Amino acid sequence: MKKNVLKISSFIILVSFLLMACGAQPAETTSPVEEVVSANEVIAEGRLEPIQGTNLTFQVRGVVEAVFVKAGDSVRKGDILARLANAGAAEAQLVIAQNAYDLLLRNESGDRAKLWQTYMDAQVARANAEEDWEDLNVDSIEDRIQDIEADIEDLREDLQDAQDEFDKYKNLDEDNSRRKTAEDDLEDAQEKLNDKIRELEAEVRKRDQVKAVYDSALAAEVEAKHQYEISLDGPNADQLALAKANLDAAQDALSNYVLVAPFDGVIADVNVKVGEQVGPENRAVSIANFGSWIVKTTDVTELEVVKISVGQKVILSPDALPDLQLAGEVVEISNAFTQQGGDILYTVRIKLNENDDRLKWGMTMEVRFLAE
Repeated sequence: MKKNVLKISSFIILVSFLLMACGAQPAETTSPVEEVVSANEVIAEGRLEPIQGTNLTFQVRGVVEAVFVKAGDSVRKGDILARLANAGAAEAQLVIAQNAYDLLLRNESGDRAKLWQTYMDAQVARANAEEDWEDLNVDSIEDRIQDIEADIEDLREDLQDAQDEFDKYKNLDEDNSRRKTAEDDLEDAQEKLNDKIRELEAEVRKRDQVKAVYDSALAAEVEAKHQYEISLDGPNADQLALAKANLDAAQDALSNYVLVAPFDGVIADVNVKVGEQVGPENRAVSIANFGSWIVKTTDVTELEVVKISVGQKVILSPDALPDLQLAGEVVEISNAFTQQGGDILYTVRIKLNENDDRLKWGMTMEVRFLAE
């Protein structure tokens, strides 16, 4: 890597000096050509990883009964990838537990079902109201409220000035021009104040109505949940709780025998075969999302990490593809460290802003952090 250029250059200069000292005639030396690197730039080494990637293993021992995918297959979250032969017993237990739970639910009164539905509806209403409240730009509304309130104060002063002016002429005949002008100005000042007050009320409602709906939905959800939980204290409450616990346990048990895709992605590797004995120590299937890449550095020292910041631009070059340069930027700098050979090292995560079909998981990358 280029981090070693200076060391190699120093060695070449030293060897040249010794040859000149030992030879009868001084030999002409040529200075090594070095790549110019800014003093503020940092060059490091990193490993290429997909933005999402994981190795899946079976959580119990058994014989592989079926493998439903091969390397290169695209899968969706929840797809079954492989299963063990002894999964049948776990599946049977799940069916039994599900049927027992469903039977108890069917035997519950219609009122309890209605209470449950009310609770579910209340959750949806609360979630919608919560989303509306979170989407509302409260700071912007409150800024406008403050501006309108300042305008109202100015208009109140204008109204008072108009009132004072009218008071000078209010005892004059109603047809008097000065009195009519002052009266018109007073009415105009009052109308402007009223319009601005209505504008303030409308702006406050934009905030308070959404918050009121959210608060009401929260209260309705709490009450609906309370009423439903009260209904669970009936004669079958203990049986229902036990049946639900058995169902959850059966679902967890089955997950030990069946591998399921945890996210949308591509199968990177299948490391098990039908008929093979496997256990938790055996990597079975590797899955990744190759749509985006992350590079994690392996050798950034404490002297270098202080020159790096989140958002800093980076140029990355795969060792296997020296003709390829990719742009990226720093997205995370670890606060924890590792110690290696006396060096304190920090992991820096860089997101690639470009992609290339030749990139492979685990490639070594040269990482050049551009000076800011």
